[in-house]
Amino acid sequence: MAQNGTTENGVTGVNSQGSPPMPFPQPVKVQEIRYTKIFINNEWHASVKGKTFQTFNPATGVKICDVEEADKADVDKAVKAARAAGQKGSPWRRMDVSSRGRLLHKLADLIERDRTLLATMETMDTGKPFLHSFFIDLDGSIKTLRYYAGWADKIHGKTMPVDNTFMCFTKHEPIGVCGAIIPWNFPLLMFMWKVAPALCCGNTVVIKPAEQTPLTALHVGALIKEAGFPPGVVNIVPGFGPTAGGAIASHMGVDKVAFTGSTKVGQFIKEAAAKSNLKRVTLELGGKNPCIVFADSNLQLAVEETQKGAFFNQGQCCTAASRVYVEEEIYEEFVRRSVESAKSIVIGDPLDPRTVHGPQIEQKQFDKILELIDSGKKEGARLECGGAAIEDTGLYIQPTVFSGVKDHMRIAKEEIFGPVQCIFRFKSQQEAIERANSTEYGLAAAVFTSNLDRALSVSADLETGTVCGEYALAEYSEVKAVTIKLTETQ
Repeated sequence: MAQNGTTENGVTGVNSQGSPPMPFPQPVKVQEIRYTKIFINNEWHASVKGKTFQTFNPATGVKICDVEEADKADVDKAVKAARAAGQKGSPWRRMDVSSRGRLLHKLADLIERDRTLLATMETMDTGKPFLHSFFIDLDGSIKTLRYYAGWADKIHGKTMPVDNTFMCFTKHEPIGVCGAIIPWNFPLLMFMWKVAPALCCGNTVVIKPAEQTPLTALHVGALIKEAGFPPGVVNIVPGFGPTAGGAIASHMGVDKVAFTGSTKVGQFIKEAAAKSNLKRVTLELGGKNPCIVFADSNLQLAVEETQKGAFFNQGQCCTAASRVYVEEEIYEEFVRRSVESAKSIVIGDPLDPRTVHGPQIEQKQFDKILELIDSGKKEGARLECGGAAIEDTGLYIQPTVFSGVKDHMRIAKEEIFGPVQCIFRFKSQQEAIERANSTEYGLAAAVFTSNLDRALSVSADLETGTVCGEYALAEYSEVKAVTIKLTETQ
């Protein structure tokens, strides 16, 4: 992005202060967003029903633009395009696997080129601080593409010994059309987490970005075309969960659906998939993640890292460190330092590079968080700091710390998805493990200790874990066994 002028992808802008770049990246002043339509077959389409929806900046409440609203008819068109692009003999299926990897690298190059613009758009659409968008979301998106680009020519089967005069081997083939439904907390990064492994394995994709945050996904649609992906390989259908999302989950032409979001919606998707064609389903749902802090840990490091885990992205993370169990002999000091740290967090305009804490995504989430904070007060947790909205500045909630939290409280059991840190006291290692595992969730966990044996033993006992890297490839490929009868020789 030049300091002044128009980017190659149709969004004009200038440096946020109209001055030379600072030592750290600066957001651009976005004046126009061109990519607001449905992306099918490498072309932009109005919705079949002619409907649109609005997307807003949660820091200001100001409308950013209108976006075409996909419905079942639009999903049907997208699935038809994806099936055609993935059929035998199509350019995508004929493509060498190494060429597939080069396309993923090319897309990463284009995202790198537009990194500042995409980070600015992500901040406008989500409210997350610009430097977080730039250094975390964009960096993670680019690295995800490059990682799976490297796998494209390394996916292979095995040969297996069999009885008599037979030869048997396996091969990995694409599943087909992969539907993807992604959330609003990390729009671009989640886009890549779904699309990159799917394309690496040779699938085609129909993806629905969250209705709150569609802009970066649509911009990447233009980059997918620019990179040279054949038409229909990636199709983007912005819209709402019950309509566009539901159509993907229940579509007979979709062979697999991947979803990240709430447990309630995940249950619906699994049911819809089962009632249609029993398509494969992968779900990454909510979390109420425990952090166990032992007395032998680096106390200040534990305070800093657990607060990052609790407050990063305004607490809007499935893997948020929302339950912090602290050994009783360091409990009081841990709480004191945590409160001091929380009060120092810089809250403000997300486009200001000095800002660390931005607004919540929407009014519904804002109200839910405040209601849960209120429940913590009523049920007897000690409010150490925060606990309220910041008036007249959008959907901002103060970073909030509760001590004296008990396991039966709502703030201890329910996913808050907001900037709320709950600190518990424990006496023994076994007690900490049992309480950490006493939840319906099982997404992530952390252990703070200077004792390696303890770290390994506790991590083994915690009933949590995530799947990523090479293991994701198994979720986007079918294994086929081929057995050949060999001619016997005399």
